[in-house]
Amino acid sequence: MSQNGLLIDYDYCTGCYTCEVACQQEHDHPVGKCGIKVTEFVLKTHKPVSIDFLPFPTDLCDLCGERTAAGEQPACVKHCQAACMSYGPIAELVQKMEKRPKTVLFRPR
Repeated sequence: MSQNGLLIDYDYCTGCYTCEVACQQEHDHPVGKCGIKVTEFVLKTHKPVSIDFLPFPTDLCDLCGERTAAGEQPACVKHCQAACMSYGPIAELVQKMEKRPKTVLFRPR
């Protein structure tokens, strides 16, 4: 049986924070605790300003074990408005990574 993971494509994250909200609602986390955290980076580049949003799973992330065991997507993936998150077998996600330059693959412990 293959292990599943979460692939995040940072090129497409718009910083809507829907992944954070979905996670908090799914797991009833208290304010300030979440399984995924979106960080905003403001960079000075050749353009006047570049803003990147980086969703990053925290130690609380279990990839919605109950949801995925029932055949559903993790809450963050289901509700991601930019569709920049994918869930599935790690081998398949690695193939997607090879085509995209700004991605990260998360696999829970």
